[in-house]
Amino acid sequence: MKSPLLSLPGAVPAEGVDEGVAAHYGDLFREQRALADGTGFVDLSHRGVVTVTGEDRLAWLHLLLTQHVSDLPVGRATEALILSANGHIEHALYLVDDGTSVWAHVEPGSQGALIAYLESMKFFYRVEVADRTADIAVVHLPAGSIAEVPENAVVRETPYGRDLFLPRGELEAFAAQAGPPAGVLAHEALRVEQHRPRLGFETDHRTIPHELGWIGTAVHLQKGCYRGQETVARVQNLGKPPRRLVFLHLDGSDVHLPGPGTEIRLADDGPDGRKIGFVTTSARHHELGPVALALVKRNVPVDARLMAEDTAAAQETVVEP
Repeated sequence: MKSPLLSLPGAVPAEGVDEGVAAHYGDLFREQRALADGTGFVDLSHRGVVTVTGEDRLAWLHLLLTQHVSDLPVGRATEALILSANGHIEHALYLVDDGTSVWAHVEPGSQGALIAYLESMKFFYRVEVADRTADIAVVHLPAGSIAEVPENAVVRETPYGRDLFLPRGELEAFAAQAGPPAGVLAHEALRVEQHRPRLGFETDHRTIPHELGWIGTAVHLQKGCYRGQETVARVQNLGKPPRRLVFLHLDGSDVHLPGPGTEIRLADDGPDGRKIGFVTTSARHHELGPVALALVKRNVPVDARLMAEDTAAAQETVVEP
């Protein structure tokens, strides 16, 4: 869906999966600094919005999700995944319950497949699943923001800020009083700095939660059965994931920013060395310079010097080997 905020001064449309909102409004680093200082907002109205209502909603979702939600307190934010039978990540949901409905925002365009799966699992449970993307917009306020939140907005509060589920018709009025807008590129740069994975960016068709550090934040290890739990338990108790997420400081003298999918090799092996990973997200950070998240093989030494194609990269451990 195309956001009306693309008409704001300086707005440059985002591309790819984030199409429909602004990539930036003319000054990427200023927008990042504003978010880091707790001012402004990010238009995420292209994200999918799904609600689950009915008295069985929490008990039912508890059976399907990786997270413990059967007694989720009203207003408490959480994250959850839906896995395949083999334990691979299929959906990531960012949840809050308002006492009547569970609200979730998901990756743009993924809500259709998610709803189809949820509908197929309703059986005799008293729940109703709805796609609210057409009438509800997601807006992000950074941590520390003092922007006034409309009374009819559902709020999902996290350590990184507040996600608002806002009636889409009120988006422009909210933007007018919420402070300077920041584009999704600024939001992504801070996400990379915070080492937070994103579905479709840090994941591929075979990603399991352990590889990305989603154990604990989106996967509860002491809850009952759910699809894919066997893989989660086996890796947790008996082994290690085949890959691990790392944070990369990229060579700042290179004007080229290695994009997603860029192959990573050991610097000591030279340009003809074997591939040991790939970049998942890269960004230009207002303080750290060029940075990236990447997936590398678990046995890559934590102090190894890396090359992302022809760009030197120093790694920080996100997921322990």
